Amino acid sequence: MQIKVLGCSGGIGVGLRTTSMLVDDDILIDAGSGVGDLTMDQLLLIDHIFITHSHLDHIAFIPLLLDTVMGFRVKPITLHSTRETLAALRQHIFNWTIWPDFNAIPDNKTPFLQYSEVSLGVTSDIDGRKITALPANHVVPAVGYHVAGDEHSLVYTGDTTVCDELWAALTKIHNLKYLIIETAFSNSEHELAKLSKHLCPSMLASELSKLATDILNDDFAVFITHLKPGEDAVIMNEIVDMASGLTINQLRKDHIFNL
Repeated sequence: MQIKVLGCSGGIGVGLRTTSMLVDDDILIDAGSGVGDLTMDQLLLIDHIFITHSHLDHIAFIPLLLDTVMGFRVKPITLHSTRETLAALRQHIFNWTIWPDFNAIPDNKTPFLQYSEVSLGVTSDIDGRKITALPANHVVPAVGYHVAGDEHSLVYTGDTTVCDELWAALTKIHNLKYLIIETAFSNSEHELAKLSKHLCPSMLASELSKLATDILNDDFAVFITHLKPGEDAVIMNEIVDMASGLTINQLRKDHIFNL
């Protein structure tokens, strides 16, 4: 299984894309502006989209993807997320005011868009690819995802702040190799990070200290996502200063993980 990072920035600008990852060639995890770099042939292959939460930088290109490929394929696209996130999309996006309701197009019996509710700890099996929702703590209902490969696992936290339940879930993943975790703000914006339920480097250090030592090995690596443009160098320098022996890297667009 291969995961390619299409976007991982906390904002926009030349060369920056908001959060999305492509699993093999047919599954998206979040669908920010990074989806816009896929070719038409690649877009036509997308069958499933797993969403962490309803914020725009993570869902912005779902409506445009649907509009682009409808008419060129018969099979519906399935959105996977929590009941609350799917309800938010129905109410605020696919409501005929912001965007057409693709769950009713071409008709209610054979919609082009279908919804699949995920629950914490329950694994979705997509042709042998196992994706499990994990706890997260954000200003709207949110989850992270555990993607299990044949040899290794990857965890993507989505947007989160302090979350003891997340680390308890991670202790059960004994082949965890990659952890993608957000750090949106620098330490100087600690109060803003708390208010918006994101992380800053000092909060990240406290959270990483909760990693169970028995799941750590020489191959384990942490990748930082969702950095605010213009602050990324400052944030990463602050993170490196508190690394405590962990391998910590800034996540980059087009990075590929093999599981």
